[in-house]
Amino acid sequence: MIRLYSILAVGFIAALLGGLGFMVFQNQQAGDFAQCRGTSISGGAGAIGGPFELVDHTGRSVTEADFADRPVLLYFGYTFCPDVCPLDTARNAQAVDLLAERGLDVTPVFVSVDHERDTQEALAEYVRFMHPEMIGLTGTEEQIRKAAQAYRVYFAKQETDERFFLIDHSTFSYFLLPEHGFVDVIRRDQSPEAVADTLACFINNA
Repeated sequence: MIRLYSILAVGFIAALLGGLGFMVFQNQQAGDFAQCRGTSISGGAGAIGGPFELVDHTGRSVTEADFADRPVLLYFGYTFCPDVCPLDTARNAQAVDLLAERGLDVTPVFVSVDHERDTQEALAEYVRFMHPEMIGLTGTEEQIRKAAQAYRVYFAKQETDERFFLIDHSTFSYFLLPEHGFVDVIRRDQSPEAVADTLACFINNA
């Protein structure tokens, strides 16, 4: 049964879309999984993704290889984010639960872009609240930037307050499949049901 996440939806601010490293268009793209894609990515799906080394919320060092054996829904954000991140992450968690009801397993992963405040402890609390299967990842500034660059993720710290600063960042989620790697982006305007349908299409046609 889908858990209630409405507690997270306090206030709403439009997504921060400036500075994206790639353009997404509302057209289908030919090739593998053409029947599943609702977007077209500049440079193709092969231009997204790559090696990274981060630390999960349990303190274990992980790389992209640790996720190569399962479908993964990946999101870049930060735990201090007041609105966009909790809404997007809760939406992803709901989609994962909908897929589980269909017998399809997808691992939700949250990659922090805030190396200063998102400690292992902070991430552990955040992902436990969001979804019991969610994995939180963080690292040094260099490690996070390398991972973000691999997925063409934009983020930039707002130099406003030493403790309570915000971080501008792109808001796509990324779907990865075993033996395929990255296959599609998920826009933040898609509902949990729409996300679940899209991901199910990819899994069933893999």
